[in-house]
Amino acid sequence: MARPAPGGPPPAPTVQRLTIRYAKRGRMRFASHRDVARAIERGVRRAGLPVAYSAGFSPHPRISYSGGAPTGSASEAEYLELALTRRLEPDDVRRLLDAALPDGIDVIEVVAADGRSAGAQIQASEWEVIWPGLPADAAASAVEGFLATPSFEVQRLTSKGTRTLDARAAVMSLVITNTTSACVILRMVVRQMTPAVRPDDILAALSQLSAFRPTTPALVTRLWQGPTSALTAVQTGAQTGMTAACDGTVPVTREPARRMPGPEPHDQDAAARHEEHLPRSTTDKAMQREAQSAVMAPASQLRANEQLPRGTHDQLADPRAREPYGRDRPDARDRAAESTIRIQ
Repeated sequence: MARPAPGGPPPAPTVQRLTIRYAKRGRMRFASHRDVARAIERGVRRAGLPVAYSAGFSPHPRISYSGGAPTGSASEAEYLELALTRRLEPDDVRRLLDAALPDGIDVIEVVAADGRSAGAQIQASEWEVIWPGLPADAAASAVEGFLATPSFEVQRLTSKGTRTLDARAAVMSLVITNTTSACVILRMVVRQMTPAVRPDDILAALSQLSAFRPTTPALVTRLWQGPTSALTAVQTGAQTGMTAACDGTVPVTREPARRMPGPEPHDQDAAARHEEHLPRSTTDKAMQREAQSAVMAPASQLRANEQLPRGTHDQLADPRAREPYGRDRPDARDRAAESTIRIQ
């Protein structure tokens, strides 16, 4: 029996495909790939982009992701492909989408898709690992021993049980870029394999070789991913152009300013105070959010039931609105006591 076709007009056809490179920074590294995908879909709708949808009873936006970073890892090179029903300038899409995304997800570059899937072009990725508390001699000995062995198996606990992986087979290069008393910074190029070898697997192998048990988790950041033919440019720093510090900070180029939503239009005084305290030339979403929260700080110190709307200036609100569910009212307590006596 043939399945019934959904009613209504068919979805608009796709006329433009864009490849978007975005970064996952700060606390967003703790968000899973599915959470990031949901945030991006909300950002696309909030930006008003004419995204194409699939056909069927449950249409979904045509957004395809490739090579998502593991949960707990930051990234400067995440890719997705976006299908649009109307042609737009890539710079306009980058500006609108970046302004609609939350802090920690920043759009770096938007270009026209060349017809090939971004996932098919990913053959390797470069990672930077900030390993706090590791002695320099122990790090050098562990890296030397790891590179000297032809195979090094590690175990990873997955939802389907314990899996054994060859961490050495996936490593194309592994070097120490900086050693201080505070931390050791590693750079590694990992080959794309099935099953995939993560930087955590390589760190587990190095921990076994150095007998070092870190007390602080390592900060892992993906700097690049793509075909192996571009590895020469990556390793010379032509595409990354960043130097990490032991505190985890990486200097990055900020994008154009974002306009944060202000108070409601009917409150002219609050709107004036909001514009007065917002930074004029800042280009950081986090700074704007902090400035806005500083302006609204007195309201955030109130209890949840005290922040409910109280009506207009000439209208008295119901006093029961200040009491959550009426539980703090004297007559409500009396009725509750009477019902308890009847039950007994």
